[in-house]
Amino acid sequence: MQAYRLLTGEDTSAFCHKVTEALSQGWALHGSPAYAFDPLSGKMRCAQAVVKEADVTYSPELKLGSL
Repeated sequence: MQAYRLLTGEDTSAFCHKVTEALSQGWALHGSPAYAFDPLSGKMRCAQAVVKEADVTYSPELKLGSL
C-alpha cells in the first residue's frame, strides 16, 4: 500500500524539521511544496505531500505518522 500524508505548518524551521523527519523515516516527497499567506494569522503557511510504501492493509484507523 502507498501511504499519503500532507504535512502543513507555519513557514518556520519547525516545518522544515517536520519534513526532514518524515524523509528520515522513509517518506518521499510527492509533488512540489505549496506556500500561501494566511490572512487570519498574518503568517505564511507551507504544505508538502509525502508518500511511503508500507506493508500494511489500509483502514481508516491507521495512524499514518507511525508507519
